[in-house]
Amino acid sequence: MRILIIASVFPESQSSGAGTRIMEWIHLFLQQGWQVDVACPAAKGEYGDDLAELGVKTHKIRVNCNDFDGFIRKLDPNIVLFDRFTMEEQFGWRVETQCPNALRLMETIDLHCLRQARHQQSKQTHRVALEPKLSDLYGDIAKREIAAIWRCDLSVMISNVEIDILQNTFHIMPELLHHCPFMLNHHDIPKQLTSFDERQHFMTIGSFRHAPNWDAVLWLKQEIWGLIRQRLPNAELHIYGSYAPPKATALHAPKDGFYMEGRAASALDVTQQARICLAPLRFGAGIKTKLA
Repeated sequence: MRILIIASVFPESQSSGAGTRIMEWIHLFLQQGWQVDVACPAAKGEYGDDLAELGVKTHKIRVNCNDFDGFIRKLDPNIVLFDRFTMEEQFGWRVETQCPNALRLMETIDLHCLRQARHQQSKQTHRVALEPKLSDLYGDIAKREIAAIWRCDLSVMISNVEIDILQNTFHIMPELLHHCPFMLNHHDIPKQLTSFDERQHFMTIGSFRHAPNWDAVLWLKQEIWGLIRQRLPNAELHIYGSYAPPKATALHAPKDGFYMEGRAASALDVTQQARICLAPLRFGAGIKTKLA
């Protein structure tokens, strides 16, 4: 069995929850004894996972390029997994044409139209957005995302709530959707966790390329953290996240107990050091890796 994963970015499991999710799929397929290939239009970054060490072959592809047709035809995978609907838009029709017998799956990561609608509501109300207006939900992103779901043989959802929305609001047939929560490896969990008494302070973590995470940091800085410091004047908040831009690092304020720590070598390690993980997310979708 040969499976091709068409990734939107090269997997970086230590940079984002989405990167962790794709690596979970890779490990699952390898455990089945399948040959796994990863094709990506983006170059491997400094923090990209070592897929070659796992025996996974990687391929550089280009969007809007006919070279992909020959590549996919020669590879002839049994299954193709699209990483998000944007990759299905770019390459799905080529896969269908060149490999009509291949099973086409889509990993949605989260329901992008829901996240966008919640973002719009949050900007209007400056509050946590859970139930967006239908007019915001029925946008261009929804049209593209729902069309991709209809074109695929199966779409994988990490959230049961989003499956309900797809079935009851967009009338997607249940057989086109599959709920798959985080595939946590119990071997990665330390046998001896740090006790509560050994931990101290607050933390939060999340890639700064993800808009809900950046909004959460701003909310912490502008409103929430000051209220906590009034009650706990010696408390510290340590904020970790990949790809922090200058506007984020500029928020570093040790005198206020507000520490911009940058990238964490291990999310599990820094989480074990803190007593409380803060996640003041005003909008978003899916399941938050920092809380899983």
